[in-house]
Amino acid sequence: MSLLQINNLTLRFGGVVAVDDVTVKIAPHEIVSLIGPNGAGKTTVFNAITGIYEPTAGQILLNGQKTRQPLTWQRGLKFLGVGLLTALALLLLSHIEALWQLAITNNYQYQQLFPWGKAFRDALAFFSENTGNRFLLPVVLGLITGSGGAFAVWQRSRCAPEIAAGMGIARTFQNIRLFNQMTVLNNILIGMDSQLRTTVWQALFRLPLFWHEQEAAVQKATELIRFVGLDDQASDLAENLAYGHQRRLEIARALAMQPKLLLLDEPAAGLNPAESQALMELIRKIRTSGITVLLIEHSMEVVMGISDQITVLDHGKKIAEGTPSQVRTNPAVIEAYLGKS
Repeated sequence: MSLLQINNLTLRFGGVVAVDDVTVKIAPHEIVSLIGPNGAGKTTVFNAITGIYEPTAGQILLNGQKTRQPLTWQRGLKFLGVGLLTALALLLLSHIEALWQLAITNNYQYQQLFPWGKAFRDALAFFSENTGNRFLLPVVLGLITGSGGAFAVWQRSRCAPEIAAGMGIARTFQNIRLFNQMTVLNNILIGMDSQLRTTVWQALFRLPLFWHEQEAAVQKATELIRFVGLDDQASDLAENLAYGHQRRLEIARALAMQPKLLLLDEPAAGLNPAESQALMELIRKIRTSGITVLLIEHSMEVVMGISDQITVLDHGKKIAEGTPSQVRTNPAVIEAYLGKS
């Protein structure tokens, strides 16, 4: 069974087709590279997998499940509840003048406590005596607007990045995005946030679960620092690290989410040959630890040196797929990179 399955993925932005009917299957514990010339659609595929973009067509499955929240009856009830509250608000607003007259004219007396109970009973009597179409319209409009609006907001957020992260997908970025004014340790601790069960109240009142999870998180972060080879720099600010070490820190922060699938967007960009070799060893260690890796990379030395499978895109279309030796000699790949004589 595939860990990640991309079926007929298409993404359109206006009249531009960035990804065109791409299908990719990735088995567990593989290192798979996604390559292609600039503008081929590689990062767009990453953004679709991680929930940044909504696919125009096709589907993305992780362990056979869609990387989006399912529509359940409990959520349906929440949408209905929002609709009922919206209907009530519209009903009150559409008769605010009459209700104001009832409350103030009939009940309010200077320097006396306001009789909320009587005002409420007068309002109920007003609505019971004046039923009809002028009450029905705000209720129907409120139900449709509130429930429909809540559904529309949820529909867009159901495949948001936090959903993909919760399912076990983590990523790094082409441009390093660390918290530069925080230490190496704290950058990794932030990556663990999605794994913690401490609530706001438990953190606020420093309950036992807060202390237990904090201690466990620091221990896990320290292990990850050793794993990526930053043992002596745990207390250094991220901005003070060498460029290659910043790349390693970003990978460590992604690993802190305990992902099943790790997406690396050009991890060797800007690295010298020695750093690239060390990065290849780190990626192999990650695979050995049980994590599947999908990477975008322009360095063919890295791609051919660590990949089990390679998928090649050109102008949003998949033009080749196979082992490094198969892709290296594929005429379509050679033409995409070097042109046609």
